[in-house]
Amino acid sequence: MATTNSNITTTATEEPPSAATAVVQSGPQIPKDGLPLMHSARTPPVLPWPDIGHLAKWSVSSYKFGFGAECLRDGDPDTFWHSDGPQPHFITVEFPRKVAIQKISIFLSWPQDDSYTPSTLAIRAGTGPSDLQDVRVATLEKPDGWITFDVSSEPDEDGNSFKPVHAYVLQVIVVQNHMSGKDTHIRGLRVLGPQEEDATDGDPFPWKSQDFKMYERLR
Repeated sequence: MATTNSNITTTATEEPPSAATAVVQSGPQIPKDGLPLMHSARTPPVLPWPDIGHLAKWSVSSYKFGFGAECLRDGDPDTFWHSDGPQPHFITVEFPRKVAIQKISIFLSWPQDDSYTPSTLAIRAGTGPSDLQDVRVATLEKPDGWITFDVSSEPDEDGNSFKPVHAYVLQVIVVQNHMSGKDTHIRGLRVLGPQEEDATDGDPFPWKSQDFKMYERLR
């Protein structure tokens, strides 16, 4: 079963290797610009990082009819992806070429979803579904609203923020739900690229949108 709305495909995909044994590791001290951002508003927050999710194909590990991957990006806080299968549950975002991924922004609501609310997320990235590596683990305590955080745990050269992850595939795995719930609800998810530089470096045709960057080297 699949939907054909834009680049979002609601299909059941194969279980990621070793996803059930994702290890929660403690990362380095969080840089001052790398702290998670919390937004209590139900609508997606206005952020300086560009949303690049529309460039990718989206799929989920399982879903209940009418509650598939399309609910993650429809901008409606009253809809949600509802998993309907064995754990672990996961979302896979596949880009047609390697992209720089800085952060994800996810909308969760403990007051509405209770034990369906994720409490631990593992972020994986790689060149394909078979070689994904853990890049970040996030522990959440009764979240309610949009939470934005870096996908990498490697500080940049200045130590003020985290480096972006360069990958073809990003995967968000629900390692655990609150109260050991079995299925999960996620009401929104955005994949964000690095902030675009203001300088054009003397380029007379500074077309630097994410869509242009996706295809600027194609021949």
